[in-house]
Amino acid sequence: MSEKNYIKLIVFDMAGTTVNENNVVYKSLQQAINQLGHDFSLDTILLVGGGKEKLQAIRDILKPVYSSPEDLEKNTQIAYADFLNILKSAYENLTVDTYKGTLSLFDFLRKHGIKVALNTGYNKMTALSLLEKLGWKAGETFDALVTANDVKNSRPAPDMIYVAMEKCGITNTKEVAKIGDSIVDIEEGKAAGCGLTLGVTTGAQTAEQLNTADPDFIIDSLLELKEIIPLETV
Repeated sequence: MSEKNYIKLIVFDMAGTTVNENNVVYKSLQQAINQLGHDFSLDTILLVGGGKEKLQAIRDILKPVYSSPEDLEKNTQIAYADFLNILKSAYENLTVDTYKGTLSLFDFLRKHGIKVALNTGYNKMTALSLLEKLGWKAGETFDALVTANDVKNSRPAPDMIYVAMEKCGITNTKEVAKIGDSIVDIEEGKAAGCGLTLGVTTGAQTAEQLNTADPDFIIDSLLELKEIIPLETV
């Protein structure tokens, strides 16, 4: 890799990639959707909705069920409102943790001049709630946060990555790596033209599922990034 294309920013998905919250968001999605009288499995929720802005995730999950666009949108909005209430209640007593080595990796990357950004299909309120529980702070633990509320077009559109680049002062997409636990994370990175796209198997989707998006790497732990990301100084 030429000097100008060394990775200078890594954009990490949150839940399932850096934050282990035991799929509470997707379980809440499942509950809200099935309250409409459906019987979607958690596997289907994760496969179809993984990584997406949550209103769009519900819309995509329900799309095969409703032939009328009006019925689809009506039930999507009902499920989304229920989802927000279910999630709020679940979060009150939720214990969240990081995956092993996440904080040490962030520290390692930042000490080597690589910016760390978090992006997520969650709304800002949900993302900030997670960060508060973890005690993570922008400028200390990581460099930038971008949520679904910050862009017009959610994943797999590249908008959140572009906002992260702007916040971190990066102009060349080839100097950016994107990592996440879902197909749309990888598609997002490819849409942005990232120098590297990576899938991680700790969250929503399996290695086989992630591989359908053709990432540059599939890893089982974020710590593997230390061996993958080339460093300008060691």
